[in-house]
Amino acid sequence: MQAKTVCVVGLGYIGLPTAALLANRQYHVHGVDVVQSTVDTINQGKIHIVEPDLDTFVRSAVNSGNLVADIKPKASDVFIIAVPTPFHDGFVPNIDYVVSATEAIAPYVQAGNIVILESTSPVGTTDKIAQVLEEKGVDISHVHIAHCPERVLPGQIMRELVENDRIVGGINEKATKETAAFYATFVSGNILQTDAKTAEMAKLTENSYRDVNIAFANELSILCDKFDIDVWELIGLANRHPRVNILQPGTGVGGHCIAVDPWFIVHAGGEDAKIIKTAREVNTYKTEWAIEKIKQAAQTFKNKEGRDAKIACMGLAFKPNIDDLRESPAVYVTRELLAQKYNVLSVEPNLEVSDEFVLYDVDTAIEDADIIVFLVSHDEFKGIRIFGKTVFDFCGVTRIKDERK
Repeated sequence: MQAKTVCVVGLGYIGLPTAALLANRQYHVHGVDVVQSTVDTINQGKIHIVEPDLDTFVRSAVNSGNLVADIKPKASDVFIIAVPTPFHDGFVPNIDYVVSATEAIAPYVQAGNIVILESTSPVGTTDKIAQVLEEKGVDISHVHIAHCPERVLPGQIMRELVENDRIVGGINEKATKETAAFYATFVSGNILQTDAKTAEMAKLTENSYRDVNIAFANELSILCDKFDIDVWELIGLANRHPRVNILQPGTGVGGHCIAVDPWFIVHAGGEDAKIIKTAREVNTYKTEWAIEKIKQAAQTFKNKEGRDAKIACMGLAFKPNIDDLRESPAVYVTRELLAQKYNVLSVEPNLEVSDEFVLYDVDTAIEDADIIVFLVSHDEFKGIRIFGKTVFDFCGVTRIKDERK
């Protein structure tokens, strides 16, 4: 089958870039999202998220007529599911959005179609899609169902969608081959073929690997604070060893991938997932540790000055130079300080407005605050010079030269 039409369900950080890219590769793309305002924005050729070059891709796709957004699916050659996969309390994986998306496309799925799960999911979710389709009356014997996990870096999504190697795992060999052939039409990287469960586990493994290594750096930062050692200098020195490459510590770990996916393994693996579970706990603890350091400094300031300190929380996103707040440790720090009635100035240069936080510009926050807390190493924070104020740099931004100058 030579696919010509694609239905992308979920127009968020992965779905919309994928839909826009395909539309610019001359596929006729029907984008689906349950949020009407998102649909309306896209149909105007605009975007509702921050991602370099995405606005150009979307505008071109919509103007060409190759991308149309709607709240309902339609018949297509290929269906791509790119919806969130959060977890319930207790870190129990929640695939409700995937199930709902599958139920929504079921009336439109026909023999010869390809159904792809791109959402990062617990092992067995692709098989669950097949089960749901079958329960809805779809003859899946002639439907090619596969998992192809996204593996892009926010800030570089449009490039990495094309250049990165992709893992494709079908529920059978035919599904794998058909899905791989589809990706080969727009991906210049290698298409690595496997089965569905291995593809699912591969993505979870990639993110767990990162989480474990970040946990090592975060634990070092806590120990160095105790030993009065500059962790950034320490890591720089240690990394001069030819076989050592320690990552940089931060406020914690955020985002929908690294902060979430390891729990999928822990939930399924139980007591056998010891290192992965411990890494998650260390990275979560780093955020709580940071909050306590700020609170101690605020109390010291109050004891000395006789008034409450103004605390500038510099950055809300889960990583530099994006607007994505999902699972952000910076948001957690800011939210906790506000909940405990601290005087907080929230700064996020990648957001124009926020439904939760009153946002301050960088210069105002630096000038007005008594305690400056760098939570995210945004470019706008590099090269800032601060005198006579308490500064916490949990992300190393004051150690990074401003490359823009």
